[in-house]
Amino acid sequence: MDGFILAIDQGTTSSRAILFDRNRRVVGVGQQEFTQHYPASGWVEHDPEEIWASVVATVKQALKKAKCRAGDVAAIGITNQRETVVIWDKATGRPIHNAIVWQDRRTAPLCAKLKKQGLEPKFTRKTGLLLDPYFSGTKIAWMLDKVKGARKRAEQGELLAGTIDSFLIWRLTGGKVHTTDATNASRTLVYNIERNQWDAELLRILDIPAALLPEVKDCADDFGATEENLFGAAIPILGVAGDQQAATIGQACFQPGMMKSTYGTGCFALLNTGGDLVRSKNRLLTTIAYRLDGKTTYALEGSIFIAGAAVQWLRDGLKIVSRADETGPLARQADPSQAVYLVPAFVGLGAPHWDAEARGAIYGLTRNTGPAEFARAALESVAYQTRDLLDAMHRDWRANGADTVLRVDGGMVASDWTMQRLADILDAPVDRPTILETTALGAAWLAGSKVGVWPAMKEFAKGWALDRRFTPEMDKATRAASLKGWRDAVQRTLTTQSTSIRR
Repeated sequence: MDGFILAIDQGTTSSRAILFDRNRRVVGVGQQEFTQHYPASGWVEHDPEEIWASVVATVKQALKKAKCRAGDVAAIGITNQRETVVIWDKATGRPIHNAIVWQDRRTAPLCAKLKKQGLEPKFTRKTGLLLDPYFSGTKIAWMLDKVKGARKRAEQGELLAGTIDSFLIWRLTGGKVHTTDATNASRTLVYNIERNQWDAELLRILDIPAALLPEVKDCADDFGATEENLFGAAIPILGVAGDQQAATIGQACFQPGMMKSTYGTGCFALLNTGGDLVRSKNRLLTTIAYRLDGKTTYALEGSIFIAGAAVQWLRDGLKIVSRADETGPLARQADPSQAVYLVPAFVGLGAPHWDAEARGAIYGLTRNTGPAEFARAALESVAYQTRDLLDAMHRDWRANGADTVLRVDGGMVASDWTMQRLADILDAPVDRPTILETTALGAAWLAGSKVGVWPAMKEFAKGWALDRRFTPEMDKATRAASLKGWRDAVQRTLTTQSTSIRR
């Protein structure tokens, strides 16, 4: 056994398999996109069979590119799109309905009903989450109610439910193992993150039979082994974590106060709070960062719905740029005397506002405003939103006044201009690592450390390598004026939307 570690990274738009060698170098990659289904306004679904086929295909691609046999792979780590759920037949493994994706909004009426009943504080206290269609629990309830015969079959023990990791583990092991890890469980709206168990009261409220749900394990644990006929040899599955938690691990954010931000279509920021389960007073989420050897590490999480999507809007909607990487150089040309703000609430505002009704707005336009100012405003909006998250996190938790260490990953971090402006607006250093495949790396470390091929936590953290540190260069007065303008723009956006709704 040569000690290769395979990471399965099952995302929202594609599945990837990345093979690492013993020295954590990427030696083989497979990737395959799959279909997005939009059966109604606000509904988003995936075909679980297509996801399964894409995972098997990409694993084979990665092995082939690396000229590696399955028998040379020491272990598999799985990371996945969080909150997306599947219900399948226990006997056949066939899904009873398409997977309902984390972006799906069909359960908004149920969430509103539960809020009206005054139940949100109960859910938040136990799960750290808000009552929002984003999370998995109401999606499971919807399928049980809407798919013919599903509830009766669930009560008779004929069905199983789980997030994408659970479905993949079930399929990979030939139906022998029904399990998940603590990070994915913590996003379901029915998992008590303090007691680390499914919550019977919340399951009763949503009318979800407990027998549907998987066993919850540590992130580095025995999740079974693949069937030999899938890849040519049985490979142990020894690591599982939701994608944002896997990125946190891959960034080696193991100490309280360390924070990672992933800048993709949106942005997800997690702040490690150690063993402290911090109950947010600023509309952030409390979640499990990871659980290892039975010990839970918690995090505060903030979600930005629009980050890289603002650049896509400049490219595809306004046609200001033809490629995403043109925005940084264009922003550099912007007139510094123009204070133009884009509030990118195209699909509402996420944390800390959580206003689903807000919509995008631009402020500060003049006759001289042009493409460069639009590009700068789009990129700066990401920095300003991150600052809002960081301020909210610091209001909720600050350990001994320690400064936050921010580590970044995702497609947007390749832009030096954007990262410098992020450091300027945050008034904090921003560290970009040499390895940007942090999500897959985190899943691989869980499996690699469990099997003993990769080093333990402290040594792994020492291996984190800095590509570049961006330090603040903006003077205090300019930063204060910029933030004042941003906050005024956000307030105007929220107020305008509120007034429009009242009319």
